[in-house]
Amino acid sequence: MNNKKTSVYIISDSLGDTAKAIINSAAVQFKDTEIDKTTFPHVRTPKQLEKIAEKAADNSAVIVFTLAKDKMRSNLIELADKYKLDYIDLLGPILDKLSSKLNKKPGEIPGIKYNIDQDYFKRIEAMEFTLKFDDLNDQQGIDEADIVLVGISRTSKTPLSIYLSYLGYKTANVPLVPEVTVQQSILENKDRKVIGLTIDPLLLNDIRIERLKKMGLGNDASYAAGERINEEIAYADSLMEKIGCPIIDVTDKTIEETASEVLAYVT
Repeated sequence: MNNKKTSVYIISDSLGDTAKAIINSAAVQFKDTEIDKTTFPHVRTPKQLEKIAEKAADNSAVIVFTLAKDKMRSNLIELADKYKLDYIDLLGPILDKLSSKLNKKPGEIPGIKYNIDQDYFKRIEAMEFTLKFDDLNDQQGIDEADIVLVGISRTSKTPLSIYLSYLGYKTANVPLVPEVTVQQSILENKDRKVIGLTIDPLLLNDIRIERLKKMGLGNDASYAAGERINEEIAYADSLMEKIGCPIIDVTDKTIEETASEVLAYVT
């Protein structure tokens, strides 16, 4: 298998979100490697499996699957052996272990609609909330959020918030600016849901210069000045220490990596 690029086919009798989340979490551990992910949702028949297996063989893909029905899993494993494909059965071993422990057969219900609807609407609600309270020092957003991100400008607050909302977490992000007083509830952090973000000042300088260029402004604006950046970072460090919240350095981290660290603190 090529160490620089590989294909992963995600097969599910539902939406495939569970498998995608696991693959994404694993993928961030392999830097400088391209993992091409293709998802095949709502796979319910052996004929569908046969077609997917043929495509996987053409691309030397690894197949990763979450299939509730034992016959479908067995069928896919036989196809994997037939086409000499690497495969990972994410659901089968868990069902087998629980079946043994509980002395009860699993229901084999593909993609239970109720759970899908619950998760779907939870994500939509979280995303709408997050977009509404993006980059605001707003009391309502702080009160209703599952997670509150604080940090100075260009510390990935917005993309991280959106990613967390896709996972179902209402996320508010609050900019830290020396001239603006944050809400008292941020300082109190009674629900322990405030997470601080910081970044290397040299990298931040580069990011802000690029931002100014895209806006058609010169790179000598105070926004990108080293003195101003150091002032903002010192202010943010002091404030986050006062809050007593976890602080995550986002320098050279992907959004997925940072999100994993955030969730480790709040879940």
